[in-house]
Amino acid sequence: MPRFEREFTQRLVQKARDTFTRDDEIRCFVAPGRVNLIGEHTDYNDGFVLPAALELALVALMAPRDDGKVVAVSIDESPDDEFDLGSISKLPDGQWSNYVRGVVLALQDQGGDLGGFTMVVGSTIPVGSGLSSSAAIEVATGFGLGKLYGPPIPRPDLAILCQRVENEFVGVNCGIMDQFIVANAKEDHALFLDCRTLSSDDVPIPTDLAVIVCDTHKPRTLAGSKYNERRAECEEAVRAMATIKPSVSSLRDADPELLAKIKDKVSDDVYRRARHVIGENRRVLESVRALNQGDAAAFGRLMNESHASLRDDYEVSCHELDVMVEICQGVEGVLGSRMTGAGFGGCAVTLARAEAAGQVERAVLTEYPKRASLKASVYRSRASAGVKEEDPDKLLGGIWE
Repeated sequence: MPRFEREFTQRLVQKARDTFTRDDEIRCFVAPGRVNLIGEHTDYNDGFVLPAALELALVALMAPRDDGKVVAVSIDESPDDEFDLGSISKLPDGQWSNYVRGVVLALQDQGGDLGGFTMVVGSTIPVGSGLSSSAAIEVATGFGLGKLYGPPIPRPDLAILCQRVENEFVGVNCGIMDQFIVANAKEDHALFLDCRTLSSDDVPIPTDLAVIVCDTHKPRTLAGSKYNERRAECEEAVRAMATIKPSVSSLRDADPELLAKIKDKVSDDVYRRARHVIGENRRVLESVRALNQGDAAAFGRLMNESHASLRDDYEVSCHELDVMVEICQGVEGVLGSRMTGAGFGGCAVTLARAEAAGQVERAVLTEYPKRASLKASVYRSRASAGVKEEDPDKLLGGIWE
């Protein structure tokens, strides 16, 4: 169950009172943020990832309406939005309600018989931190409409629909990982996902461990352009490998032996990009084995190796991320720490013994500002469940009381 501070619930309840009427049949849908524990820059190479859902979450209060309109408001984002179901267009880039509009349109396109609805949104997922606030609102909207108007969408299908919305309507070329974990996560488990086949398995995370996300507050100004560069470099490596082994269609199909055969055929940068992806896929598979065997220490070591590879071979880290990871790795009780997400800013993820979580937080809040000249935010979490419906009165303490 996500944990919400009193101030957050008070603001959400007040916005609900300002937006709904007492006659509205208000339902409550909660979608988590997510962090990728290991498996970075492997998703668009048809590889493996191991994300977990967080207790940071988005709450969507939704009620049906009979006038064919959608009214969407947020306690944090502006402006409010209102549109007709029969006329849905994209707003300018950056408008938060494009995610809502896109999901509604996608459901209609696949034959969904939707009615209008009013929606009030609040979120504890920090926007722009790489913890997937966008996937949370997409999945919450799709899941909620399945409950309001039916039929409910199978969770894997919901993830695919929401990814398509982000790719084709919003215009962000993301992989499937974010939407898949938000829709399908199991409490106290990570989710092992094969990004080619979309087969998945739940992997237990011992309950005496804490997942700690540390936000560097470094703007990810290079992430978009460098992301496209890295994709192109990976594709160049695949083309070189395919001249030797035609069955290779992505770096998922490669191994170190094949990589060695193209070393003299590509630039050093392209070689190292491919070496990271091939090694990272191996690390994900080894991480799954380690967690299934209860060997959290081995998993931590693989997280550390992942960061070194992202820093040195894939070159998507930065000074601030390296400082954050070094601080976390230096705390007793920490098993592993690494950057997570596209890179060049954003967050680091740390796995630690639960009793060490407070020490990690104190070390980061004390040392990071000195070494990086930026503030830091720290979020402690257990692995949470995917999107679900909750009783709004129990979750928020009563809307009309």
